[in-house]
Amino acid sequence: MEPTIRVQAEDFDAGCEEALLTQGRRDVGALVTFTGLCRDEEGTLAALELEHYPGMAEEEIGRVAQEALARWPLVGLTIIHRYGVIRPGERIVLVSAAARHRGEAFAAAEFLMDYLKTRAPFWKKERRVDRADAGWVAAKAVDDEAAARWEKL
Repeated sequence: MEPTIRVQAEDFDAGCEEALLTQGRRDVGALVTFTGLCRDEEGTLAALELEHYPGMAEEEIGRVAQEALARWPLVGLTIIHRYGVIRPGERIVLVSAAARHRGEAFAAAEFLMDYLKTRAPFWKKERRVDRADAGWVAAKAVDDEAAARWEKL
């Protein structure tokens, strides 16, 4: 099974992506979809500016997707990550994992998001409403801890 991986500036439709992933499939018993949205940080954030290293981002996402496929018997997988200027309420990332059983789909989707937060080469810069320079968003220890737990499993 070859996963669908896209890194794009354009928005995506999670419902359409789910339909594409399951269309004509009778072996899917569970579909777990996670859509990450841009928060407004209590009204202080005007937008996030996401940058990536073209080619490297897709390669790293592909590497993590292959790791998920080696761990769980998925029958379908879609990962979409946006870049560019993303405003509060807009979609940033989509992970859809299809499997015969829900446990496999849930675990794979959570694993993928934990690793996307820590290993995918994306950089986020905050654009604040007050136009103050908020700078680049630093990595969070909680994200590293979430990803590290998969190394023990």
